[in-house]
Amino acid sequence: MRKDLIKLQPLRSSFLSCDKDTEAILKALFVDSKPYSDHLKRLLLINNPDCLDMSNEEYQKYIDEYSLGRLIKEGYVRLDPKIQRATFENVKSYIYIYFDDFAPSKNPEFRDATIYIMAVCYLDEWVLDDYAVRPLKICGYIDGILNSVTDKNKQIWNSKGNNIKLSGFGSYDFMACVQGINNEDLSLYTIAYRGTHFTEDNQELGSVVKND
Repeated sequence: MRKDLIKLQPLRSSFLSCDKDTEAILKALFVDSKPYSDHLKRLLLINNPDCLDMSNEEYQKYIDEYSLGRLIKEGYVRLDPKIQRATFENVKSYIYIYFDDFAPSKNPEFRDATIYIMAVCYLDEWVLDDYAVRPLKICGYIDGILNSVTDKNKQIWNSKGNNIKLSGFGSYDFMACVQGINNEDLSLYTIAYRGTHFTEDNQELGSVVKND
């Protein structure tokens, strides 16, 4: 029998859903959450300390030119840790998203893991107007978009937040946000969420939401 005619069982692994979950997270942050996604763009794209001045129409026109694809292409959103020093001639702030700390779950085919999102900022652009700190503002918008408790998700996820549905995890819980120093030019905050694979309760609640 020809091997290409054999019906293969689909591979099941949390590693294979990381790309889908990355896409879901980035769409939530930069596409589906206006006006907050615009605020997050301002923090990445505009180096001036008044970047969150909503009365500045020039700022708004500038960020409107940036799609999610362009943010990735030009290095404001990164899926790999490498960045050339010359990049910071233009890119002063960026976020880097990755998955780590994979561990066994109750389902042997899937893994629990930690979702890390780093807000990396050039130190010369660190402080904003009104005593605000740029990377903490970035983390605030990320956490607010991904994890705010709303009337809808309060019923679905037992008040855990979880504003987006991920492919590889039934739920994700905030773990920590810590500061780190990269080099003499850059510093960062890293926000972490622990993703847990679907439990039977999660699956049942997800079905109810889908049917609604």
